[in-house]
Amino acid sequence: MKYRNLGKYGTKVSTISIGGWLTFGMNIDDQTSLNSLKVAEEEGINFIDVADVYNKGESERMVGEFLKERERSDFVISSKVYGKMSDNPNNRGLSQKHIRESIEKSLQRLNTDYLDIYFCHRYDYSTPLEETIRVMNNLIDEGLVNYWGTSTWFAAEIERAVGIAKELGLRPPAVEQPRYNLLDRYIEKELWYTIDGHGIGITVWSPLAQGILTGKYLDGIPEDSRHARYNKLAEREMTEEVFEKLRKIREIAKENDMTLTQLSLAWALSRPQISSLITGASKPDQVRENAAAADISLSPKLIEEIEAIMDNEPQYHPSYRVNYRNFLKGEL
Repeated sequence: MKYRNLGKYGTKVSTISIGGWLTFGMNIDDQTSLNSLKVAEEEGINFIDVADVYNKGESERMVGEFLKERERSDFVISSKVYGKMSDNPNNRGLSQKHIRESIEKSLQRLNTDYLDIYFCHRYDYSTPLEETIRVMNNLIDEGLVNYWGTSTWFAAEIERAVGIAKELGLRPPAVEQPRYNLLDRYIEKELWYTIDGHGIGITVWSPLAQGILTGKYLDGIPEDSRHARYNKLAEREMTEEVFEKLRKIREIAKENDMTLTQLSLAWALSRPQISSLITGASKPDQVRENAAAADISLSPKLIEEIEAIMDNEPQYHPSYRVNYRNFLKGEL
């Protein structure tokens, strides 16, 4: 396993990490979850990412069970706040009330006294940004959080957060968690420069595009697959044109003694701005396959060949175009 700094900060995270979205405490049983986490530990993975909204706290609970028998300092643990946790109007968002109440519950479920990273899961248009920054800064002062971060924020929103924090003498966000993979390169637009300019770390979610980049959908959609169960995630990317390109990439992977999964992860890790790739796994063998990608270095020539086949200039993420419109309609 290889490790990288969290942006300009001193904490080191494994370049391949493991996350609990749609897995821990949800789609796989507790024993399989524990086995997957044990394998991750054996492979040198030290970064575990969850969120309170993942199955209403069950993902956090499962990681908490794993941590009971471990040295807490051996791991970098992150969780997130923002998502709707009940019908109570205050039980969502980034207000001081919700963040304070959420961190207490997350720490209890995770069986820990502190979080290494606490992410603002989305931008909250209904709460003053200064309020959010102040409470995050206070959590760090109180030893409950080491760093605070953002997830799926606009570049302009991160710039505003950094600016306000500096003006008030508070801590700016240390890390952003965006979606990024061989099919979705939107962060190479404005966000890339904002993150680079402020020394912000990047912990990527969906580096395998909800499983598309594992190759398991290239010959049809298995009935028990994630895509079949969850409203056809990433359907916009599941086209025959994309599949044809990925079949070519899969052949390149075979020629270089790696799987399509490993090639896809190694491609993302060729970007030095990225601190870690958050991978999901429903079985221990997948954890091992993912972890092996950390030791793969793609040559510049191979990267050029891959990108020539994909021929996909970075695009803005579709969800960014609708977030603010949905807020105006009262849907966020």
